[in-house]
Amino acid sequence: MLAGDLIAYTLVATKLIMIAVCFVFLISGLDDLFIDICYIARATHRRLFILPRTRRLTEQDLLDCPEKPIAVLVPAWDESAVIRPMLINMARTLNYRNVHIFVGTYPNDAATGDEVERVRADYAHVHKIVTGHDGPTNKADCLNWIYQGIRTFERQAGIRFEIFVMQDCEDVVHPLCYKLFNFLIPRFDMVQLPVHSLPRKWHEFTGSHYKDEFAQLHHKDLVVREVLGRSIPAAGVGCAFSRRAFETVAESRGNEVFSIDSLTEDYDLGFRLKEHGLRQAFVRFSVPRIVTRRSIWTGRPRQVTIEELVCIREYFPARFYASVKQKSRWVVGIALQGWEHLGWRGDLRTKYMLFRDRKALVTNLVTLLGYLVVAVVAAVWLTIWIDPAAYRYPPLLERGSLLWYVVIANAALLAWRLAFRAYCVRRVYGWQQALLSLPRTVWSNIINFGATCRAIRLYANYLRTGKLIAWDKTAHVYPDGIEMEGGRRKLGDRLLEQRIITLAQLDEALARQTRDRRLLGSILVDMGAVGETQLQEVLKAA
Repeated sequence: MLAGDLIAYTLVATKLIMIAVCFVFLISGLDDLFIDICYIARATHRRLFILPRTRRLTEQDLLDCPEKPIAVLVPAWDESAVIRPMLINMARTLNYRNVHIFVGTYPNDAATGDEVERVRADYAHVHKIVTGHDGPTNKADCLNWIYQGIRTFERQAGIRFEIFVMQDCEDVVHPLCYKLFNFLIPRFDMVQLPVHSLPRKWHEFTGSHYKDEFAQLHHKDLVVREVLGRSIPAAGVGCAFSRRAFETVAESRGNEVFSIDSLTEDYDLGFRLKEHGLRQAFVRFSVPRIVTRRSIWTGRPRQVTIEELVCIREYFPARFYASVKQKSRWVVGIALQGWEHLGWRGDLRTKYMLFRDRKALVTNLVTLLGYLVVAVVAAVWLTIWIDPAAYRYPPLLERGSLLWYVVIANAALLAWRLAFRAYCVRRVYGWQQALLSLPRTVWSNIINFGATCRAIRLYANYLRTGKLIAWDKTAHVYPDGIEMEGGRRKLGDRLLEQRIITLAQLDEALARQTRDRRLLGSILVDMGAVGETQLQEVLKAA
C-alpha cells in the first residue's frame, strides 16, 4: 500500500511539473520562432531588394581607407600561459600598422607581467599597464585601469586614439578585423564582429557546444536584435568603440567606462551606449579567397573560391566544470546583475530583448525538469506496453486534452529549433558539425543547468554578504601553429590567388615536397616558378 501511495504521489507531482514545463516551453518556443521569422524576413528582403542595388564592400575598400590610431585593451589576470603567443600572433598577422596594444596586469601576477615584458622587448607598440592594487578584482576594474593608462600614454606620446578595441588573451584575430573597424568607425560608435570557436574534435562535446551556441547567436540572433532593438550587447571581444562612445560613457559615470558592479561589463556597456543615442552595428563581412582543396576521388589539388569570414576565433573551455564556471559568470552578469542595474527601462523593443536575455534563468532549469518528465512518461508507456494490466492510474497525458495539443506544439517547435540551429552551424562549420549539433544540444542543456544553479548561488551569496563577485576567470588555451581560418594562409594559396604560379606548378611542387621534405617556397624558387624577391614580398605581406 505504501509503495502504491508513493507511485501515486510521484505521478501527481509529475503531472504538475509536466503542465508547468509544457507552458514554459510553449512561451519560449514561440519567442524563438518569432526571432526566426524575423531573420527569414530580413534575409529575404535583403536578397530581393537591397543586395541587387548595393555595391558589395570589398577588401580593397578596407585597404584604401586611411588608418586611424587604434588602442587595444587586453585585460590579463593569471594569463602567463597564453598572453605571449596571443600578442605575437597579433603583431605578426594583423594587417594594421597604426595600432597600440595595452595589456592590463596586476602587481601580484608577476608571471603574466614578465610574459608581456618579453613581448615588449621585440614589439614597441605593445604596452603594459599595471593596476593600482592586487588582483583579481574583476574584468571591468582592469579595463578601467587600462583606459586610464591609455589616456596617460596619449598625453605623454602626443597621440589621440580614435578607436578602442576590446580583446581577450585567448583571441585569434583575423588580419582584416582592424581594417574593418577602421572603415566603419566613426560612422558607428560600436561595431561588434562575429565570435566563433576554433575547431574541436568531434567527440569533444563540451568545447564544441560553443560552436552551436555562437553560430546561432552570431549568425541569426544578433542580426535580428540589431533590427528590432536598434542595439546589441557587446561580446567583450572583437568589439570596437569610437572615441566619442568611451568619452560619453566616462563623462556620465564619473570617468568610469566599465561598470565594476557587473561581471559582464561588455553587455552593460552596449545598453549604456543606446541610452546615449550612439549607433551600434553587428557586422558580418567576408572576403573571397582562392584555396587549394584535394579531390576526394582523385586526390589531385584543385582551386576553389571560399568566403572567409572576418571574425574572432578562440578555444572555449573543454572541461565540464570549466564551462559551467564560465557560463555561470555570464548568467550572473547578464540575467541577475543586468536585472539589478538595468531594470526594465527602455521602450517595448528594449524590454523584449531584456526578456529574451533573462528567460534563461527559467528555461535553463526547466529543461532538465523536462528531461525528468520525459523519463517518467516513457517509463509509464513502457510499463503499459509490457503489461497493460499492471498500470491502474489515470494517464499522465490524455489524448485530445489541451495538454496533449501543447505537447504536440512543443514537439514541432523543438524540431524547428533544432533544424534552425543546425542550419546556422552549417553556415559556419559545414554539414558534419551541423549534424553533431543535434546530440550536443542535450549536453549543452546540462551545462546550462549547472551554470544557472551556480550563478544563483553566487548571486545569493553576494546579496547576503554585499561583497562583489571577483574575477572567476577561466583557464585559457591558445592554439599552436595558427593553422586555422583567419590565421596564416598557406603560401601556395596566396601565390595562386595573385596568379604568380599555376595550379600545375603547385601540384608539381607539392609532389617534390612530399619526396624531398623541403620548404615549399624553396622548391618553387628552384623550379623557376617564382623569384626570391617576389617570394619574400608575398611572405612579408602574409
